[in-house]
Amino acid sequence: MTEKFSSKLGFILAAAGSAVGIGNLVGFPVNAAKNGGGAFLFVYAVFVLFICLPVMVAEMTIGRKASKEPVGAYKELSGGSLFWSITGFLSVVTPFMIAVFYTVITVWVLCYLLLIVSGQLTYLTYADSFTSVINSPYIFIAMALLLYMVGYTLVAGIKNGIEKVAKRLMPALFIMLIGLVIFILFQDNAWRGVQFFVIPDFSKITSTVVNNALSQAFFSLSIGMGIFITYGSYISKKDNIVSSAKMVAFTDTSVAFIAGLMILPAIFSFNPSIDTNELSSSSVALIFTFLPKIFLALSTSLGYFLASSIAAIFFLLVFFAALTSLVSILEVPVAYLSAEKKYSRKRALSVLALIGGALSIITAVSFGMVSYFTEFISYGGQKKSFFDLVYDVFYDTILPLNGLLLCLFVSYRWKKSNRDFLSEELSQSDTHYIGSFTQKYISFSLSTFIPIILFSIFVQTVAQKYFSYSFFSS
Repeated sequence: MTEKFSSKLGFILAAAGSAVGIGNLVGFPVNAAKNGGGAFLFVYAVFVLFICLPVMVAEMTIGRKASKEPVGAYKELSGGSLFWSITGFLSVVTPFMIAVFYTVITVWVLCYLLLIVSGQLTYLTYADSFTSVINSPYIFIAMALLLYMVGYTLVAGIKNGIEKVAKRLMPALFIMLIGLVIFILFQDNAWRGVQFFVIPDFSKITSTVVNNALSQAFFSLSIGMGIFITYGSYISKKDNIVSSAKMVAFTDTSVAFIAGLMILPAIFSFNPSIDTNELSSSSVALIFTFLPKIFLALSTSLGYFLASSIAAIFFLLVFFAALTSLVSILEVPVAYLSAEKKYSRKRALSVLALIGGALSIITAVSFGMVSYFTEFISYGGQKKSFFDLVYDVFYDTILPLNGLLLCLFVSYRWKKSNRDFLSEELSQSDTHYIGSFTQKYISFSLSTFIPIILFSIFVQTVAQKYFSYSFFSS
Protein backbone atom coordinates (compact mmCIF):
# COMPACT_ATOMS: atom_id res chain seq x y z
CA MET A 1 0.00 0.00 0.00
CA THR A 2 1.30 3.46 -0.92
CA GLU A 3 2.37 5.50 2.11
CA LYS A 4 0.24 8.62 2.64
CA PHE A 5 0.77 12.05 4.14
CA SER A 6 -0.53 12.10 7.71
CA SER A 7 -2.50 15.31 7.25
CA LYS A 8 -3.61 17.89 4.72
CA LEU A 9 -1.27 20.41 6.36
CA GLY A 10 1.64 18.01 5.93
CA PHE A 11 0.86 17.66 2.24
CA ILE A 12 0.50 21.42 1.71
CA LEU A 13 3.80 22.18 3.46
CA ALA A 14 5.61 19.42 1.55
CA ALA A 15 4.12 20.53 -1.76
CA ALA A 16 4.90 24.16 -0.98
CA GLY A 17 8.43 23.09 -0.08
CA SER A 18 8.80 21.60 -3.55
CA ALA A 19 7.60 24.81 -5.19
CA VAL A 20 9.41 27.31 -2.96
CA GLY A 21 13.03 27.49 -4.01
CA ILE A 22 15.74 29.74 -5.38
CA GLY A 23 13.38 30.79 -8.18
CA ASN A 24 10.97 32.30 -5.64
CA LEU A 25 13.50 33.93 -3.35
CA VAL A 26 15.69 35.50 -6.02
CA GLY A 27 14.47 34.65 -9.54
CA PHE A 28 11.07 36.26 -8.98
CA PRO A 29 12.41 39.57 -7.59
CA VAL A 30 14.95 39.80 -10.43
CA ASN A 31 12.28 39.17 -13.05
CA ALA A 32 10.04 41.74 -11.37
CA ALA A 33 12.87 44.29 -11.37
CA LYS A 34 13.61 43.79 -15.05
CA ASN A 35 9.99 43.60 -16.21
CA GLY A 36 8.23 46.62 -14.78
CA GLY A 37 7.92 45.81 -11.08
CA GLY A 38 4.22 46.03 -10.19
CA ALA A 39 3.16 45.35 -13.78
CA PHE A 40 5.04 42.04 -13.73
CA LEU A 41 3.57 41.18 -10.32
CA PHE A 42 0.03 41.74 -11.60
CA VAL A 43 0.47 39.60 -14.72
CA TYR A 44 2.22 36.89 -12.69
CA ALA A 45 -0.67 36.66 -10.20
CA VAL A 46 -3.21 36.38 -13.04
CA PHE A 47 -1.27 33.53 -14.65
CA VAL A 48 -0.89 31.63 -11.36
CA LEU A 49 -4.64 31.77 -10.74
CA PHE A 50 -6.01 31.14 -14.21
CA ILE A 51 -3.38 28.96 -15.89
CA CYS A 52 -1.04 27.30 -13.39
CA LEU A 53 -3.68 26.33 -10.85
CA PRO A 54 -5.76 24.15 -13.25
CA VAL A 55 -2.61 22.32 -14.41
CA MET A 56 -1.55 21.71 -10.81
CA VAL A 57 -5.02 20.35 -9.99
CA ALA A 58 -4.82 18.00 -12.97
CA GLU A 59 -1.42 16.68 -11.88
CA MET A 60 -2.58 16.00 -8.33
CA THR A 61 -5.76 14.32 -9.57
CA ILE A 62 -3.91 11.93 -11.87
CA GLY A 63 -1.61 10.94 -9.02
CA ARG A 64 -4.39 10.37 -6.51
CA LYS A 65 -6.60 8.44 -8.93
CA ALA A 66 -3.83 5.99 -9.85
CA SER A 67 -2.02 6.11 -6.48
CA LYS A 68 1.19 5.93 -8.50
CA GLU A 69 4.10 8.02 -9.71
CA PRO A 70 4.06 9.47 -13.29
CA VAL A 71 4.99 6.31 -15.24
CA GLY A 72 2.56 4.09 -13.35
CA ALA A 73 -0.17 6.72 -13.38
CA TYR A 74 -0.05 7.42 -17.12
CA LYS A 75 0.25 3.71 -17.88
CA GLU A 76 -2.73 2.71 -15.74
CA LEU A 77 -5.06 5.56 -16.69
CA SER A 78 -4.30 5.20 -20.42
CA GLY A 79 -4.86 1.45 -20.44
CA GLY A 80 -1.19 0.63 -20.95
CA SER A 81 -0.55 2.98 -23.89
CA LEU A 82 3.14 3.02 -24.88
CA PHE A 83 3.03 6.69 -25.85
CA TRP A 84 1.60 7.78 -22.50
CA SER A 85 3.97 5.47 -20.63
CA ILE A 86 6.84 7.27 -22.37
CA THR A 87 5.23 10.58 -21.41
CA GLY A 88 5.23 9.43 -17.79
CA PHE A 89 8.88 8.40 -18.06
CA LEU A 90 9.70 11.88 -19.40
CA SER A 91 8.10 13.27 -16.23
CA VAL A 92 10.54 11.14 -14.21
CA VAL A 93 13.71 11.89 -16.19
CA THR A 94 13.00 15.63 -16.19
CA PRO A 95 13.08 16.17 -12.40
CA PHE A 96 16.08 13.84 -12.09
CA MET A 97 18.09 15.94 -14.55
CA ILE A 98 16.84 19.18 -13.00
CA ALA A 99 18.11 17.83 -9.67
CA VAL A 100 21.56 17.51 -11.25
CA PHE A 101 22.06 21.23 -11.81
CA TYR A 102 19.95 22.21 -8.77
CA THR A 103 22.32 20.19 -6.61
CA VAL A 104 25.26 22.22 -7.88
CA ILE A 105 23.55 25.56 -7.17
CA THR A 106 22.52 24.36 -3.70
CA VAL A 107 26.13 23.36 -3.02
CA TRP A 108 27.23 26.89 -3.89
CA VAL A 109 24.65 28.28 -1.46
CA LEU A 110 25.95 25.96 1.26
CA CYS A 111 29.57 27.00 0.57
CA TYR A 112 28.64 30.70 0.80
CA LEU A 113 26.77 30.06 4.05
CA LEU A 114 29.76 28.30 5.59
CA LEU A 115 32.15 31.03 4.41
CA ILE A 116 29.95 33.79 5.86
CA VAL A 117 29.64 31.96 9.19
CA SER A 118 33.44 31.68 9.27
CA GLY A 119 33.77 35.47 8.85
CA GLN A 120 34.52 35.68 5.12
CA LEU A 121 31.78 38.11 4.02
CA THR A 122 34.30 40.67 2.77
CA TYR A 123 36.06 38.03 0.67
CA LEU A 124 32.76 37.15 -1.05
CA THR A 125 32.45 40.70 -2.38
CA TYR A 126 35.70 40.47 -4.37
CA ALA A 127 35.34 40.34 -8.16
CA ASP A 128 36.85 36.87 -8.54
CA SER A 129 35.50 35.29 -5.35
CA PHE A 130 32.54 33.54 -7.01
CA THR A 131 34.78 31.91 -9.62
CA SER A 132 37.22 30.83 -6.91
CA VAL A 133 34.49 29.31 -4.72
CA ILE A 134 32.74 27.30 -7.45
CA ASN A 135 36.06 25.96 -8.74
CA SER A 136 37.36 25.01 -5.31
CA PRO A 137 37.81 21.30 -4.51
CA TYR A 138 35.89 21.94 -1.28
CA ILE A 139 32.62 22.05 -3.22
CA PHE A 140 32.80 18.25 -3.50
CA ILE A 141 32.87 17.93 0.29
CA ALA A 142 29.85 20.23 0.46
CA MET A 143 28.16 18.13 -2.24
CA ALA A 144 28.69 14.95 -0.23
CA LEU A 145 27.20 16.66 2.84
CA LEU A 146 24.18 17.88 0.86
CA LEU A 147 23.52 14.47 -0.71
CA TYR A 148 23.67 12.90 2.74
CA MET A 149 21.00 15.33 4.01
CA VAL A 150 18.76 14.65 1.02
CA GLY A 151 19.30 10.89 1.18
CA TYR A 152 18.64 10.75 4.92
CA THR A 153 15.32 12.57 4.41
CA LEU A 154 14.17 10.42 1.51
CA VAL A 155 15.10 7.09 3.09
CA ALA A 156 12.89 7.99 6.08
CA GLY A 157 9.87 8.00 3.75
CA ILE A 158 6.84 10.25 3.36
CA LYS A 159 5.67 10.81 6.96
CA ASN A 160 8.97 10.56 8.82
CA GLY A 161 11.12 12.13 6.11
CA ILE A 162 9.58 14.54 3.61
CA GLU A 163 6.62 15.60 5.76
CA LYS A 164 8.63 15.99 8.96
CA VAL A 165 11.34 18.06 7.27
CA ALA A 166 8.74 20.26 5.55
CA LYS A 167 6.89 20.89 8.82
CA ARG A 168 10.11 22.09 10.42
CA LEU A 169 11.86 23.93 7.62
CA MET A 170 8.92 25.71 5.97
CA PRO A 171 7.79 27.59 9.12
CA ALA A 172 11.44 28.44 9.85
CA LEU A 173 11.79 29.73 6.31
CA PHE A 174 8.74 31.99 6.69
CA ILE A 175 9.92 33.36 10.04
CA MET A 176 13.41 34.18 8.75
CA LEU A 177 12.03 35.71 5.56
CA ILE A 178 9.55 37.97 7.36
CA GLY A 179 12.22 38.97 9.86
CA LEU A 180 14.58 40.03 7.06
CA VAL A 181 11.79 41.94 5.31
CA ILE A 182 10.98 43.91 8.46
CA PHE A 183 14.64 44.77 8.91
CA ILE A 184 15.15 45.82 5.28
CA LEU A 185 12.02 48.01 5.21
CA PHE A 186 13.46 50.21 7.96
CA GLN A 187 16.56 51.03 5.89
CA ASP A 188 16.96 54.34 4.04
CA ASN A 189 15.28 54.54 0.59
CA ALA A 190 13.74 51.07 1.05
CA TRP A 191 10.22 52.33 0.36
CA ARG A 192 11.25 53.36 -3.17
CA GLY A 193 11.78 49.68 -3.84
CA VAL A 194 8.39 48.83 -2.31
CA GLN A 195 6.63 51.37 -4.52
CA PHE A 196 8.37 50.09 -7.62
CA PHE A 197 7.41 46.52 -6.73
CA VAL A 198 3.76 46.83 -5.70
CA ILE A 199 2.39 49.75 -7.73
CA PRO A 200 1.75 48.56 -11.31
CA ASP A 201 2.48 50.76 -14.30
CA PHE A 202 0.30 49.03 -16.89
CA SER A 203 2.03 50.87 -19.72
CA LYS A 204 5.05 48.64 -19.08
CA ILE A 205 3.15 45.45 -19.93
CA THR A 206 4.60 44.16 -23.21
CA SER A 207 4.64 40.78 -24.90
CA THR A 208 8.05 40.15 -23.34
CA VAL A 209 6.74 40.93 -19.84
CA VAL A 210 3.76 38.63 -20.41
CA ASN A 211 5.97 35.78 -21.64
CA ASN A 212 8.44 36.19 -18.77
CA ALA A 213 5.66 36.33 -16.17
CA LEU A 214 4.04 33.16 -17.48
CA SER A 215 7.36 31.32 -17.63
CA GLN A 216 8.22 32.41 -14.07
CA ALA A 217 4.80 31.34 -12.76
CA PHE A 218 4.92 27.97 -14.51
CA PHE A 219 8.46 27.14 -13.45
CA SER A 220 8.10 28.55 -9.93
CA LEU A 221 5.24 26.20 -9.08
CA SER A 222 7.21 23.10 -10.17
CA ILE A 223 4.60 22.22 -12.78
CA GLY A 224 5.65 19.60 -15.33
CA MET A 225 8.18 17.89 -13.06
CA GLY A 226 5.93 15.02 -12.03
CA ILE A 227 6.15 16.19 -8.41
CA PHE A 228 2.45 16.88 -8.01
CA ILE A 229 1.53 13.58 -9.68
CA THR A 230 3.79 11.78 -7.20
CA TYR A 231 2.61 13.80 -4.19
CA GLY A 232 -0.97 13.40 -5.38
CA SER A 233 -0.57 9.64 -4.96
CA TYR A 234 0.23 10.22 -1.28
CA ILE A 235 -2.94 12.17 -0.38
CA SER A 236 -6.24 10.82 0.92
CA LYS A 237 -9.44 10.53 -1.12
CA LYS A 238 -11.01 12.75 1.54
CA ASP A 239 -8.70 15.70 0.87
CA ASN A 240 -10.10 18.40 -1.39
CA ILE A 241 -7.57 18.66 -4.21
CA VAL A 242 -8.74 22.04 -5.51
CA SER A 243 -8.50 23.73 -2.11
CA SER A 244 -5.12 22.05 -1.47
CA ALA A 245 -3.81 23.28 -4.82
CA LYS A 246 -5.03 26.79 -4.01
CA MET A 247 -3.16 26.71 -0.70
CA VAL A 248 0.04 25.51 -2.36
CA ALA A 249 -0.22 28.21 -5.05
CA PHE A 250 -1.00 30.86 -2.42
CA THR A 251 1.94 29.80 -0.25
CA ASP A 252 4.34 29.74 -3.18
CA THR A 253 3.18 33.13 -4.48
CA SER A 254 3.27 34.64 -0.99
CA VAL A 255 6.91 33.61 -0.56
CA ALA A 256 7.77 35.11 -3.95
CA PHE A 257 5.95 38.33 -3.04
CA ILE A 258 7.58 38.60 0.39
CA ALA A 259 10.98 37.88 -1.19
CA GLY A 260 10.32 40.78 -3.55
CA LEU A 261 9.64 42.97 -0.52
CA MET A 262 13.07 41.99 0.76
CA ILE A 263 15.27 42.01 -2.36
CA LEU A 264 14.02 45.12 -4.22
CA PRO A 265 13.96 47.48 -1.22
CA ALA A 266 17.43 46.20 -0.30
CA ILE A 267 18.70 46.98 -3.79
CA PHE A 268 17.22 50.50 -3.77
CA SER A 269 18.56 51.09 -0.26
CA PHE A 270 22.05 49.96 -1.23
CA ASN A 271 22.07 52.02 -4.45
CA PRO A 272 19.20 54.57 -4.64
CA SER A 273 20.10 55.60 -8.20
CA ILE A 274 20.32 52.08 -9.59
CA ASP A 275 18.98 51.29 -13.04
CA THR A 276 17.07 48.01 -12.70
CA ASN A 277 18.34 46.96 -16.12
CA GLU A 278 21.78 46.70 -14.52
CA LEU A 279 20.58 43.65 -12.63
CA SER A 280 21.56 40.37 -14.24
CA SER A 281 18.71 38.24 -15.55
CA SER A 282 20.42 35.36 -13.79
CA SER A 283 19.19 34.52 -10.28
CA VAL A 284 22.54 32.88 -9.62
CA ALA A 285 24.47 36.04 -10.43
CA LEU A 286 22.33 38.13 -8.09
CA ILE A 287 22.72 35.71 -5.17
CA PHE A 288 26.46 35.23 -5.39
CA THR A 289 27.81 38.50 -6.78
CA PHE A 290 25.37 41.28 -5.88
CA LEU A 291 23.78 40.43 -2.54
CA PRO A 292 27.04 39.94 -0.57
CA LYS A 293 27.88 43.57 -1.44
CA ILE A 294 24.51 44.70 -0.06
CA PHE A 295 25.08 42.84 3.20
CA LEU A 296 28.64 44.18 3.54
CA ALA A 297 27.34 47.72 2.98
CA LEU A 298 25.20 47.28 6.09
CA SER A 299 28.35 46.92 8.19
CA THR A 300 28.95 50.69 8.08
CA SER A 301 25.84 51.24 10.23
CA LEU A 302 25.41 47.89 11.95
CA GLY A 303 28.93 46.59 12.34
CA TYR A 304 30.59 43.66 10.60
CA PHE A 305 29.29 40.96 12.96
CA LEU A 306 25.62 41.93 12.66
CA ALA A 307 25.91 42.42 8.88
CA SER A 308 27.48 38.96 8.59
CA SER A 309 24.73 37.51 10.79
CA ILE A 310 22.03 38.94 8.51
CA ALA A 311 23.86 37.58 5.46
CA ALA A 312 24.11 34.16 7.13
CA ILE A 313 20.37 34.16 7.89
CA PHE A 314 19.62 34.98 4.26
CA PHE A 315 21.82 32.21 2.86
CA LEU A 316 20.43 29.78 5.44
CA LEU A 317 16.96 30.78 4.20
CA VAL A 318 17.92 30.11 0.58
CA PHE A 319 19.55 26.82 1.59
CA PHE A 320 16.39 25.64 3.38
CA ALA A 321 14.30 26.51 0.32
CA ALA A 322 16.71 24.75 -2.04
CA LEU A 323 16.92 21.68 0.21
CA THR A 324 13.14 21.19 0.41
CA SER A 325 12.89 21.61 -3.37
CA LEU A 326 15.68 19.11 -3.99
CA VAL A 327 14.05 16.53 -1.71
CA SER A 328 10.75 16.87 -3.60
CA ILE A 329 12.40 16.75 -7.01
CA LEU A 330 14.28 13.54 -6.20
CA GLU A 331 11.21 11.89 -4.68
CA VAL A 332 9.83 11.47 -8.21
CA PRO A 333 12.56 9.10 -9.52
CA VAL A 334 12.71 7.41 -6.10
CA ALA A 335 8.98 6.67 -6.31
CA TYR A 336 9.41 5.40 -9.88
CA LEU A 337 12.16 2.95 -8.97
CA SER A 338 10.26 1.82 -5.89
CA ALA A 339 6.93 1.28 -7.66
CA GLU A 340 7.92 0.18 -11.16
CA LYS A 341 11.25 -1.58 -10.52
CA LYS A 342 10.37 -2.81 -7.00
CA TYR A 343 13.52 -1.31 -5.48
CA SER A 344 13.63 -0.53 -1.77
CA ARG A 345 13.95 3.21 -1.04
CA LYS A 346 17.57 2.68 0.04
CA ARG A 347 18.45 0.82 -3.15
CA ALA A 348 16.65 3.40 -5.29
CA LEU A 349 18.57 6.20 -3.60
CA SER A 350 21.86 4.34 -4.01
CA VAL A 351 21.28 4.02 -7.77
CA LEU A 352 20.22 7.67 -8.09
CA ALA A 353 23.13 8.85 -5.94
CA LEU A 354 25.59 6.96 -8.13
CA ILE A 355 24.23 8.27 -11.45
CA GLY A 356 23.12 11.68 -10.22
CA GLY A 357 26.29 12.20 -8.21
CA ALA A 358 28.45 11.54 -11.27
CA LEU A 359 26.38 13.92 -13.41
CA SER A 360 26.44 16.57 -10.67
CA ILE A 361 30.23 16.37 -10.51
CA ILE A 362 30.43 16.79 -14.29
CA THR A 363 28.07 19.77 -14.02
CA ALA A 364 30.10 21.29 -11.18
CA VAL A 365 33.38 21.14 -13.12
CA SER A 366 31.82 22.75 -16.22
CA PHE A 367 32.50 26.28 -14.96
CA GLY A 368 36.19 26.31 -15.82
CA MET A 369 37.58 23.41 -13.80
CA VAL A 370 37.49 21.06 -16.83
CA SER A 371 37.60 22.82 -20.19
CA TYR A 372 35.96 19.91 -22.06
CA PHE A 373 32.75 20.28 -20.06
CA THR A 374 33.02 24.08 -19.95
CA GLU A 375 32.74 24.28 -23.74
CA PHE A 376 30.77 21.09 -24.13
CA ILE A 377 28.51 21.89 -27.10
CA SER A 378 27.43 24.69 -29.43
CA TYR A 379 23.88 25.71 -30.37
CA GLY A 380 21.99 28.93 -30.81
CA GLY A 381 25.17 30.59 -32.01
CA GLN A 382 26.92 30.10 -28.65
CA LYS A 383 29.24 27.67 -26.95
CA LYS A 384 27.50 26.01 -24.03
CA SER A 385 28.76 24.22 -20.93
CA PHE A 386 27.38 20.91 -19.69
CA PHE A 387 25.45 22.89 -17.06
CA ASP A 388 23.90 25.06 -19.80
CA LEU A 389 22.88 21.99 -21.78
CA VAL A 390 21.12 20.32 -18.85
CA TYR A 391 19.40 23.58 -17.84
CA ASP A 392 18.28 24.52 -21.35
CA VAL A 393 16.99 21.08 -22.32
CA PHE A 394 15.30 19.87 -19.16
CA TYR A 395 14.30 23.05 -17.33
CA ASP A 396 13.55 25.54 -20.08
CA THR A 397 12.39 23.20 -22.86
CA ILE A 398 10.86 19.98 -21.55
CA LEU A 399 8.91 21.45 -18.60
CA PRO A 400 6.34 23.26 -20.78
CA LEU A 401 6.20 20.18 -23.05
CA ASN A 402 5.33 18.02 -20.04
CA GLY A 403 2.61 20.49 -19.07
CA LEU A 404 1.22 20.44 -22.60
CA LEU A 405 1.10 16.63 -22.70
CA LEU A 406 -0.62 16.58 -19.31
CA CYS A 407 -3.38 18.91 -20.56
CA LEU A 408 -3.88 16.80 -23.68
CA PHE A 409 -4.05 13.64 -21.59
CA VAL A 410 -6.70 14.78 -19.09
CA SER A 411 -8.76 16.56 -21.77
CA TYR A 412 -8.71 14.07 -24.63
CA ARG A 413 -7.21 10.72 -23.56
CA TRP A 414 -8.51 10.25 -20.03
CA LYS A 415 -12.14 10.22 -21.13
CA LYS A 416 -14.59 7.62 -22.35
CA SER A 417 -17.80 8.60 -24.14
CA ASN A 418 -19.31 11.34 -22.00
CA ARG A 419 -17.42 10.45 -18.81
CA ASP A 420 -15.06 13.09 -17.45
CA PHE A 421 -12.80 11.09 -15.13
CA LEU A 422 -10.94 14.21 -13.96
CA SER A 423 -14.15 15.77 -12.66
CA GLU A 424 -15.36 12.47 -11.21
CA GLU A 425 -12.19 12.07 -9.16
CA LEU A 426 -12.28 15.67 -7.94
CA SER A 427 -15.92 15.29 -6.89
CA GLN A 428 -15.02 12.48 -4.46
CA SER A 429 -13.80 15.02 -1.92
CA ASP A 430 -16.17 17.82 -2.98
CA THR A 431 -19.81 16.87 -3.55
CA HIS A 432 -20.54 20.32 -4.99
CA TYR A 433 -17.75 20.19 -7.58
CA ILE A 434 -19.75 18.78 -10.53
CA GLY A 435 -21.60 21.62 -12.20
CA SER A 436 -19.71 24.34 -10.33
CA PHE A 437 -17.95 27.25 -12.02
CA THR A 438 -14.61 25.80 -10.92
CA GLN A 439 -15.34 22.49 -12.65
CA LYS A 440 -16.43 24.21 -15.85
CA TYR A 441 -13.42 26.52 -15.87
CA ILE A 442 -10.86 23.79 -15.19
CA SER A 443 -12.31 21.50 -17.87
CA PHE A 444 -12.57 24.32 -20.41
CA SER A 445 -9.15 25.84 -19.76
CA LEU A 446 -7.28 22.53 -19.83
CA SER A 447 -8.82 21.62 -23.18
CA THR A 448 -8.51 25.00 -24.94
CA PHE A 449 -6.27 27.97 -24.25
CA ILE A 450 -3.83 26.49 -21.69
CA PRO A 451 -2.46 23.87 -24.15
CA ILE A 452 -2.15 26.60 -26.77
CA ILE A 453 -0.18 28.81 -24.38
CA LEU A 454 2.10 25.97 -23.28
CA PHE A 455 2.69 24.97 -26.89
CA SER A 456 3.59 28.59 -27.66
CA ILE A 457 6.08 28.66 -24.77
CA PHE A 458 7.62 25.40 -25.96
CA VAL A 459 7.97 26.62 -29.56
CA GLN A 460 9.32 30.00 -28.45
CA THR A 461 11.88 28.34 -26.17
CA VAL A 462 13.11 25.98 -28.89
CA ALA A 463 13.38 28.83 -31.40
CA GLN A 464 15.17 31.16 -29.01
CA LYS A 465 17.45 28.69 -27.23
CA TYR A 466 18.58 26.62 -30.17
CA PHE A 467 18.09 28.87 -33.21
CA SER A 468 18.47 32.39 -31.73
CA TYR A 469 15.06 33.48 -32.99
CA SER A 470 12.31 35.13 -30.94
CA PHE A 471 8.64 35.43 -31.82
CA PHE A 472 8.19 38.09 -29.14
CA SER A 473 9.22 41.71 -29.50
CA SER A 474 9.95 44.00 -26.56
